[in-house]
Amino acid sequence: MPLTIRQANENDFSVILALIQEFAVFQKTPEKVYVTLDQMKEDKDVFRCKVAEVDGVIVGFATYFFAYYSWSGKAVYLDDLYVQEKFRAQNIGVSLLKEIIDTARNEKCKKVRWQVSSWNENAIGFYEKMGAVIDRIEINCDLSLQ
Repeated sequence: MPLTIRQANENDFSVILALIQEFAVFQKTPEKVYVTLDQMKEDKDVFRCKVAEVDGVIVGFATYFFAYYSWSGKAVYLDDLYVQEKFRAQNIGVSLLKEIIDTARNEKCKKVRWQVSSWNENAIGFYEKMGAVIDRIEINCDLSLQ
């Protein structure tokens, strides 16, 4: 099972969108996915994504962007990390997260930040094993502009 982690390109967008929709079903919120393939193409200059390929087939992704936090400085925000169920427990998620961490280090970021669903104990355990501190106090806010 040769694993490759690489930066996504526009040719990958349709597969990534399908995985985003699959991830939304896993999260029990498929109705929250508004992005379209056309929007991804339009936003290609700001869309940052690493993909995990097994035998040349994309089986996971990590979307991210650069941010600046007033308390700590430059950072990477990991928006989503998803690996298809049949490919879990094979260190693909670890490889994707390490690639994001390496990207942050290479860009001289001070931290990587992300969210995890409070019900997703497997993900919480995975992130804690990777050294993350889970903040169970902060509450996220969203203001849709659509």
